[in-house]
Amino acid sequence: MKAVIYARYSCDRQNEQSIEGQLRECYEYAEKHDITIVKEYIDRALSRRSAEHRTAFQQMIKDSDKKGFDFVIVYKIDRFARNRYDSAMYKAKLKRNNVKVLYAKESIPEGPEDIILESLLEGMAEYYSAELSQKIKHGMHETALKHKSTGGCRPFGYQVTKDGYFIVDETEAEIVQKIFNDYADGKPVKEIADELNSMGIKNARGGTWNKGSFHRMFNSVRYTGVYK
Repeated sequence: MKAVIYARYSCDRQNEQSIEGQLRECYEYAEKHDITIVKEYIDRALSRRSAEHRTAFQQMIKDSDKKGFDFVIVYKIDRFARNRYDSAMYKAKLKRNNVKVLYAKESIPEGPEDIILESLLEGMAEYYSAELSQKIKHGMHETALKHKSTGGCRPFGYQVTKDGYFIVDETEAEIVQKIFNDYADGKPVKEIADELNSMGIKNARGGTWNKGSFHRMFNSVRYTGVYK
């Protein structure tokens, strides 16, 4: 019998070690049940609840048409799908190709009762995902009300303190003022970008300047001292 492993991690609280742990458990499960692993499919740092945009997952579903494996082994049910619609739809596609999903750390007994148990575990996974999303949004809202950073790339000209507050970066602030002044004087953004790049000045992401860099900057109220 042949199988593939599907593994994923979904947010900043997880990392490559999460993938390694999932793979290790799946390989141990396969060895215990005399299953040969022929391929790994891995999606990294994807937090979408829908499986539609998981590249490796979609490739695995597509590859099942080739009838090259009998099982898909995942660490737990929520690694395969976090909503019941996706779970049912993609399992049906796999089933048409005679491929079954197995869970390394969740035992689903063979027989009619497995329908109820699997549905229960899928419902719990979907509930956990929805509840976690709600908590994260609430937490970000509370953080924003305190005028703290909610993550993402910092605006050029600002730094974030250990406490999460924005403060002016005095060195970059001079560059910000020059950029705004040059633009107000009618200098094309391409010339501004070329000048900054020739001086070796990196944007907030550590890359080169382009038109998009200025579009975000000129439309950000943060440069007027407003937290939005």
